[in-house]
Amino acid sequence: MKQVKKAEIMDENAMRRAINRISYEIIEHNHGSTGIVLAGVRTRGVFLAERIADKIGEVEGTRPPLVSLDITAFRDDKQGGTDAAQLPVIEDIEHSSVIIVDDVLSTGRTVRAAMEAVLHMGRAQCIQLAALIDRGHRELPIRPDYVGKNLPTSRAETVRVYMKEYDGRDCVAILTDAEAEQE
Repeated sequence: MKQVKKAEIMDENAMRRAINRISYEIIEHNHGSTGIVLAGVRTRGVFLAERIADKIGEVEGTRPPLVSLDITAFRDDKQGGTDAAQLPVIEDIEHSSVIIVDDVLSTGRTVRAAMEAVLHMGRAQCIQLAALIDRGHRELPIRPDYVGKNLPTSRAETVRVYMKEYDGRDCVAILTDAEAEQE
């Protein structure tokens, strides 16, 4: 089924402002950048984490370390993916605040899998969550610490984050099924 764009929610400038706001909130909440590690959920969460790390580094003078999380081995709804033994290493994880970064938060199942991946690396001092878009529809009791935009949507709609690094452009759009548009 083909999806069509219903509305563009954020353009490049709005995304930049949201990422900057998230970065400043992380700095404020953690009293600087010391001891934080950003864990971007592949694929677009990694690019968001890179941008947040760059902004934090610009403001604080020290760019926090970043790891890329492939969480497919920890999903409860999909099989296959990376073996848990292939997870990245977070140096001194016991004294680190790990901030999971994802593009869209919906049911919470991706975040649950990301938390499990982080816990397989060791016992972090704390785990926090940053999401560019929070669209609701939670199936698990998960709440983000840092949000770029709350975006109530219907379950029939899809929220798509486009990143220059992967898609060639920056924007957030709501997509609907083409068949639903014709009714």
